[in-house]
Amino acid sequence: MKTRAQMAPAAQDRQTDMGRLRLLLALDALLRENSVSRAAASVGLQPSAMSRLLSQLREQYDDPLFLRTGHGLRPTPLAEALRLRVRALAAETEALFHRSGDAAATSNPAHSGWEGAGLIAAPPLAARPSLMLDGEPTPEAFAAKLARIGDDAAPQRRLARNIATIGTGAGRSRPLSETEAEDALAIILAGEADPVQIGALMAALQYRGATAVEIAGFVRAIRRHIGAATRGAADLDWPCYLSPKLKTAPWFLHAARLVASAGFRVVLHGHYGEQGAERGKLEIAAARSGIAVCASLDDAKSALARTGIVYLPLPALSPQIYRLLGLYGLMEMRIPLGSAVHLINPMGARTSLLGVANTAARTLSRDIALLLGVKELTILGNTRDHAEFTPYRQTPLFRLVGGEVEDLVIPALPAPPAEARTGLSTREYWEAVWTGAARDERAETTIVTTAATALLSLGNSSDFEAACETARALWAGRSRQMAR
Repeated sequence: MKTRAQMAPAAQDRQTDMGRLRLLLALDALLRENSVSRAAASVGLQPSAMSRLLSQLREQYDDPLFLRTGHGLRPTPLAEALRLRVRALAAETEALFHRSGDAAATSNPAHSGWEGAGLIAAPPLAARPSLMLDGEPTPEAFAAKLARIGDDAAPQRRLARNIATIGTGAGRSRPLSETEAEDALAIILAGEADPVQIGALMAALQYRGATAVEIAGFVRAIRRHIGAATRGAADLDWPCYLSPKLKTAPWFLHAARLVASAGFRVVLHGHYGEQGAERGKLEIAAARSGIAVCASLDDAKSALARTGIVYLPLPALSPQIYRLLGLYGLMEMRIPLGSAVHLINPMGARTSLLGVANTAARTLSRDIALLLGVKELTILGNTRDHAEFTPYRQTPLFRLVGGEVEDLVIPALPAPPAEARTGLSTREYWEAVWTGAARDERAETTIVTTAATALLSLGNSSDFEAACETARALWAGRSRQMAR
């Protein structure tokens, strides 16, 4: 016979297994509800208890699992990868506790003489299952119905399947896989979707919060749609999808010129919105800077070989994507496609320089990049939609170096007094700073530090200070570039 000491390890293992099962059921609830409080309520726990379980899960998997956003918790790629497996485990657990059968009779030695079955047997309490309407199919039947829409179905049917997959409510919907998301956007980009379907898909994703896996699928669809190069055509990819509400001068274009003058091939792509009097701002600024404004990807490849720097307006790269982003005016909200265009890297540059101000969006962008196999990336954490350094605020740099996370925080510099711009328009002043006709320490420092960030991303310098020294030398020598 085993002693108590010999039995203790086995009992401990059983307790560990029971604890792990509890953690997985908590993970299933969190994945279903995207909220600690709602997940706790769904399994009869207090929010504090669910928070503790989430902390244990994060420690167990060595991953945050969920990121806080304005739309609740957003699962990380690892959590998404676990979703279907933990849902299957939870469903089987629930099934095991819903068996039919009579309860076992209990004996009572004391008899009153009134024992016996009632004359009228009442049926079980009638109740409609929550989350279901009369005649609505069960989640299993609904999943089977969607599965019958095969991958060879007509485009509108496949897109309808994808919309239903993400938009049918708690307990039945799930995020799209990367392949499903790629197929959904490919149908839209090919012009084969109904307008109602486009709005439904984008609104449902934006409301719930698109996952890194879904946006990675979007990026792959866009790359295929535009015929993006896989590698080698450029050194630095610099997306610039600006809001028309941004009225500042595009100092980052001067920084891009400095990087190109150092011998690196720089590709800028983006737009300035389709509304307002300044919608051609980036094209005008690029043209006046001597940056080739290209009408197609082929033109950009030729111009890049000649000049080392090009700008690809989004309407030239893909009119369809441009019009999709223009839906903002109809819905007054961003759509997930806005996160995808920053990562398309149309000419296969070896590194990209992005601007993403929101903390959750920065993490999401880097997760997407990792799913796409990106090895080199720098995200400026103080600007939105374009990469431009903010030297007078502490600036976080979120990086991938050789496929590994490597972050920096650059301290703020003391801000000098603002310069007066009497008699010059914003464009004229922007040009005057480059030529030296106007001196503006704030603007010059912004240009130099932005160029330094790009050089750091390219691996041109060992650290940020060394990159700044190189950028300052390029700025000082720009007069020779202008003379040429």
